[in-house]
Amino acid sequence: MDQSHKLELSKEEMKAYGYQVIDTIVEHFTTQNVKSPVASGSRKEMDDLFQETVPEFPSNPIEVLDFVTQQVLPHSNIVSHPKSYSFVPGPSNYISVMADTLATGFNIFSGGWAASPAAAELEIVTMNWLLKLFKFPEKKGGGIFTSGGSMANLTALVTARRQMCGDDFSKAVIYMSDQAHSSNVKAIRVIGFKKEQIRIIPTDGEFKMAINKLKNAISKDRLTNLQPFCIIASAGTTNTGTVDPLDQIAAICKNEKLWFHIDGAYGGAAILSLKGSKALKGIEKADSLTIDPHKWLFQPYEMGCLLVRKSKWLHDTFVEKPEYLRDIEGNTSEINFYDHGIQLTRRFRALKFYMSLKTFGLQAFKKAVTYNIAIAEDVEGILRKSSLWQVVSPATLAIINFRYNPIHLNLKDKDLDALNQELSKRVIASKEALLVTTVLTGQVVLRMCLINPRTTIQHIKETFESCEYFAQQILEEQTLS
Repeated sequence: MDQSHKLELSKEEMKAYGYQVIDTIVEHFTTQNVKSPVASGSRKEMDDLFQETVPEFPSNPIEVLDFVTQQVLPHSNIVSHPKSYSFVPGPSNYISVMADTLATGFNIFSGGWAASPAAAELEIVTMNWLLKLFKFPEKKGGGIFTSGGSMANLTALVTARRQMCGDDFSKAVIYMSDQAHSSNVKAIRVIGFKKEQIRIIPTDGEFKMAINKLKNAISKDRLTNLQPFCIIASAGTTNTGTVDPLDQIAAICKNEKLWFHIDGAYGGAAILSLKGSKALKGIEKADSLTIDPHKWLFQPYEMGCLLVRKSKWLHDTFVEKPEYLRDIEGNTSEINFYDHGIQLTRRFRALKFYMSLKTFGLQAFKKAVTYNIAIAEDVEGILRKSSLWQVVSPATLAIINFRYNPIHLNLKDKDLDALNQELSKRVIASKEALLVTTVLTGQVVLRMCLINPRTTIQHIKETFESCEYFAQQILEEQTLS
């Protein structure tokens, strides 16, 4: 009788298959530094490679695996590569990868206590570690692991709306800076706010939210009978790593009775270093805080996190009691995390964070974050000593913005913009490094985010040498034309 409907392999086949998968991952971890961090492929190239009708009949599993390792995996950027400088890299670590493999292999449902008390308990334990780290109330505070910062910000804003506005938020107004992450604007729109209910506050010369302009905006809205209810501050913006004046914003929220949300998805982990902790002064005063372990806490995707001062806020916002769950409601100490967020079905995200911290220890994470901040400052020093480069935004929480601007050429801004844009394009085309541009004060600049603890000054010097070669090439072409 045909048994294929069981979707099973034999024990020997599973072992052979699994060993090959692990061997492939180990090979990747041990050789990624010498590979190119940049992948490319047009839609046509990808269609030609992968498009096919749905397979009706079985294929040899090893042949399918070989095809994936040879054709699928190489067509993705290596975000854990030491020369992957752009966006926010994902350095990851092998222990967490294996933890994710265990969690997926056992297909653990991490939504409710009854389905997996161990999974729920480990989420409580690791959440308590984070509450203590950020000096949130450990007894009353709480949180939840999410797919990433976008979902954490969405969860925070739904909670803030519920706690501050109830069911009527037609006059509610929310405030953030022009450097706030786009996920916040997306979340605000998803939960039903109109564009007119969002106030984008300009930033000062250091890209921090301008406090006086924030106060003026709140006063104006109160005078027009609107309802200010929330301020979103950034603890490490994606563009520059800048931290808003958290203490001052906290004082405004206290005086005005507003919800204080801090988006620390990028920079929150800097609290592990002495310099970062000083920069994040006031972060403990937030009502809600987003952090992203899959960024600067070195976890693989997907792992975001929301912390709140009162766990009760999440429960009161998200709890539902459908009939089919009535038999598995435990006592109040047995947390069902599906009552604390949007997802009912949740993967066991806490395991990778737990296992990597247990394995390496918090001190190793502290040293890694401290190293990242220091190397960005070293890079700034190198750039400032060169007549070829201009620092546009100084090293801040491991992010630095700069542009190629040879002093002796005295180039105009529009020419510098074009030069640096083309420079980025050629570096990426060479596949030696992932180095893209952003825009600051109307200028096209190159941006490095240096949160990979395996990135060295030598890697960066090699990238600068390539940049200078390509820049000279571009300038010679322009002269000839």
